[in-house]
Amino acid sequence: MAGGGANGGFKSVRIVVAGDKGTGKSSLIVTAAADSFPANVPPVLPPTNLPPDIYPEKVPVTIIDTASSPETRGKLAEELKRADAVVLTYACDNPSTLDRLSTYWLPELRRLEVKVPLIVVGCKLDLRDEQHSVSLEQVMSPIMQQFREIETCIECSALNHIQIPEVFYYSQKAVLHPTAPLFDQEAQTLKPRCIRALKRIFIICDQDRDGALSDAELNDFQVKCFNAPLQPSEIVGVKRVVQEKLPEGVNDRGLTLTGFLFLHALFIEKGRLETTWTVLRKFGYNNDIRLDVDQLPPPIKRTPDQTVELTNEAVEFLKETFSLFDIDGDGSLRTGEVEDLFSTAPESPWSEAPYEDAAERTALGGLSLDGFLSEWALMTARDPMYSVENLIYIGYAGDPSSAIRVTRRRRIDRKKKQTDKNVFQCFVFGPKEAGKSALLNSFIGRPFSDNYFPTKDESYAANTVDQLGGKKTLILREIPDEVVGQLLSNKDALAACDVAVFVYDSSYEESWKKTTELLLKVASHGEATGYEVPCLIIAAKDDLDPHMAALQDSTRVSQNMGIDAPIPISTKLGDFNNVFRRIIVAAEHPHLSIPETEAGKSRKQYHRLINRSLVFVSVGAAVTLVGLAAYRVYAAKKSSSG
Repeated sequence: MAGGGANGGFKSVRIVVAGDKGTGKSSLIVTAAADSFPANVPPVLPPTNLPPDIYPEKVPVTIIDTASSPETRGKLAEELKRADAVVLTYACDNPSTLDRLSTYWLPELRRLEVKVPLIVVGCKLDLRDEQHSVSLEQVMSPIMQQFREIETCIECSALNHIQIPEVFYYSQKAVLHPTAPLFDQEAQTLKPRCIRALKRIFIICDQDRDGALSDAELNDFQVKCFNAPLQPSEIVGVKRVVQEKLPEGVNDRGLTLTGFLFLHALFIEKGRLETTWTVLRKFGYNNDIRLDVDQLPPPIKRTPDQTVELTNEAVEFLKETFSLFDIDGDGSLRTGEVEDLFSTAPESPWSEAPYEDAAERTALGGLSLDGFLSEWALMTARDPMYSVENLIYIGYAGDPSSAIRVTRRRRIDRKKKQTDKNVFQCFVFGPKEAGKSALLNSFIGRPFSDNYFPTKDESYAANTVDQLGGKKTLILREIPDEVVGQLLSNKDALAACDVAVFVYDSSYEESWKKTTELLLKVASHGEATGYEVPCLIIAAKDDLDPHMAALQDSTRVSQNMGIDAPIPISTKLGDFNNVFRRIIVAAEHPHLSIPETEAGKSRKQYHRLINRSLVFVSVGAAVTLVGLAAYRVYAAKKSSSG
């Protein structure tokens, strides 16, 4: 594999030069730009541009000189934060400036959270006392051990024009082909994201899926990445290098994944980062080793009350993928199989909240097909682009735009009295200890627990529900009592909600009172914003003695607001009264089960009266106009007969 260089999307590179006064910053910059040592140098230079064709990447470089006096510290900090790379200087003839790197400058860059490539440059090499000289490696090794963010070190002389172009070449290269995302300097290994990306690239190039790159496949890879074929002798040479160092890197079918990764580690160790970066960028990766935006569908245009679902094409792909990774054929993906599935993604998207505990698991901790598809439905609803990105990582080869569809507006669904959705989102409201979490847990098959753990953050449970028309996916989103106010402060809070559920403890009157307040708040918010939402009341803990006053009042409130009577359930006894199917039914009939507040009823009555008045006025006006027309006809006839 030969080297090459894509620029990673950088249109220009901004390099800031910093360091103690008198270390040679300005002389370094002028000599690099003018190709000659200056006789007189101002204390601080204006921004200096290097011509684009000075380096192979042909990316323009702007160099920013800085002062190091205390009064200019604010401006210096501002420039450092805008830098693509920082050149930090010391004077080879002044050891105290070298000491200041580790006592002041490097800690200061950390304090300012400057996280860009850092090049340490020893200037005034011509003035160093050669009798007491030590190698650059001896000088810098302890500092680089302590400050791993240093990309490289170099010594130079502006007067004798030694290694001046190299300073800014290495600086530009560190920006365009950074080490940090690819390689762990401390462990001397490729970083996990780099390995995962290279594994995906290897699988894409292994067209016959035999686990090795044949000579032909290796050549195709070379042409795609570097626009030049490999000669047969070069292929033999590459494989020999790998086999000598790593026998398992080559087999009788060609270069294995282990060998492919070894080659890239070798390139990086030899400073040929541009080779690996060229490969990554040819396959659509950015500097964070994620797919670049141009590999994903364009931004989705949708109103707040439109949601995003996977298409049938994407679902079929996921079903096939599930079967492919269910190695033991037990109908579920165990933890290791899920990790293997996502081993070509930057990381497993389901290893953290809200996905980690959102789907049903088997007794052995595996994901059934329904659980697997539910996780994808949840990810697509919450973050469509992230979902599509992960589909591509695991091998979806179709047009990325064909993987998702935008649903019809909920307002239109309400008018048409039907919906074409396959995935429904249900917000679960209720006071503390009402049984919200127990409802979510029961939905994904978790056993009931008497222990109470308050939910502080929003949590999700997603599963499929069998309906007459086929399976639908339901996403339950628990809204903790404390965040309801914050949620409803957003005008579009209920836009994506297909149905709202209000859970209360049927044995506790205070629980019902708080639930009434929540129901009123949500109903009022819907009426005020136009995002009215079907609502159901769930009387939880039906295994306990009901509080009669609460029971009677809940029936009265539901009748007054025009919604169904509370649904009694007991998660402890496993008596759910078809509650999840009833939630789906309410979502499928978006014009029903919408509560009306007294204020809402008054507004409707007022609008009816206004509309009637307008009708009356318009009818009266029409009668008047007809009368006038008849009179004119009569007058005209009389006039002619007279």
